[in-house]
Amino acid sequence: MEQIKLSHQAALKRLEKFSRFTDSSIGIPFTRFKFGVEALIGILPGIGDLAGLILSSYVLFEAQRLGVSKRIKLRIVINMLIDFFGGLIPLVGDIFDAYFKANTRNTRLLKNYLAKQQQ
Repeated sequence: MEQIKLSHQAALKRLEKFSRFTDSSIGIPFTRFKFGVEALIGILPGIGDLAGLILSSYVLFEAQRLGVSKRIKLRIVINMLIDFFGGLIPLVGDIFDAYFKANTRNTRLLKNYLAKQQQ
């Protein structure tokens, strides 16, 4: 059982690092607002949003590997799709991408799920 906890911790650490990179690695000077590489990639019409969706699938892959419930995986997919379709809207979608932070949301979902499973 202790080994499972360690593997969960390692996966969460990878996901938190990934989420920070994709969602909040770039700070805007003189503000507290941060956005990530996914928002920058999303500037490219269509292709950037598709690339962001592919990047976001890493969180879903980890969720599958960790054996989380179908309900949590469905919520992850819904967040991914909201991020994808929201990002497709010209200009507004790019701003939406910077605020929605799907990978951070999904990593938090996994973290909360795993914490409840360990209790």
